Amino acid sequence: MFSDPDSNLNQFDIKDGMHVADLGAGSGFYSILVGKRVGPSGRVYAVDVQKDLLERLKKVANKEHVFNIEVIWGDIEKLGGTKLREGSIDRVIASNVLFQVEHKKDFCIEMKRILKPGGKVLLVDWLDSYAGMGPAASSVFLPAQAEDLFEKEGFKLEKDFSAGDHHYGLIFVRQ
Repeated sequence: MFSDPDSNLNQFDIKDGMHVADLGAGSGFYSILVGKRVGPSGRVYAVDVQKDLLERLKKVANKEHVFNIEVIWGDIEKLGGTKLREGSIDRVIASNVLFQVEHKKDFCIEMKRILKPGGKVLLVDWLDSYAGMGPAASSVFLPAQAEDLFEKEGFKLEKDFSAGDHHYGLIFVRQ
């Protein structure tokens, strides 16, 4: 089974009223589910570099009556590239993006910048290259590599979990 966003979110402590950033939001599966979970007093910031995907996400969110999602055209690999205020976010979601991020350290630093102290990151990524799906084998960024990267940037691993047959899930806390 491929990764199931709803099941992965059950591993993550998201509460009503939280502010959550979905970095590399893509088609917005996580954004829409999280928008429903944080309720009308919460906010979801869907950040992506592809304008067409953000436009599509906004249309789907409106169709599903999820009005607390703000789409942001931004670069998640640059300091300040998310356009979010420092220390303003309770939770960050990064699903299926780490393998394709060229500047992984900068990506990690940007997550730390926007998170409140004690804020958390849900990282879901590919374990392998599977039958032409997912990244090339040379682009797979394994869980041990991710843990090392995040710990060097001031995060602590809180939990790891299976996120499907070809994905891993890690939850980090900003120190």
